[in-house]
Amino acid sequence: MTPAFIVHHPVYCAVRGSSVVGFYALSDRSTAPELEHMWVRPKEIGSGVGRSLFAHRLEQLHAMGATRLRIASDPHAEGFYRRMGARRVGRVPSTPAGRYLPLLAFP
Repeated sequence: MTPAFIVHHPVYCAVRGSSVVGFYALSDRSTAPELEHMWVRPKEIGSGVGRSLFAHRLEQLHAMGATRLRIASDPHAEGFYRRMGARRVGRVPSTPAGRYLPLLAFP
């Protein structure tokens, strides 16, 4: 994550005390943005941080007038996104060559 990325993309953080415990970033403000990043500190997984970030993201999408969200998910996070209501719509190539990420959509 670079300062230039943050200047050009909406980025939101979850903070506990004075520490960032998670964040997410959207690709742009179009009607079908893509989730560029969503990260939660490993020790915070299961504490509700991810669920809170996801709820905040939905509020932001609604305010932007977005009609859906695309997520090229880390395979280990697919279950989380599906529990939040996303559905798998395909896959996208990743690195290394021959690796694919689940492509999810949240209506």
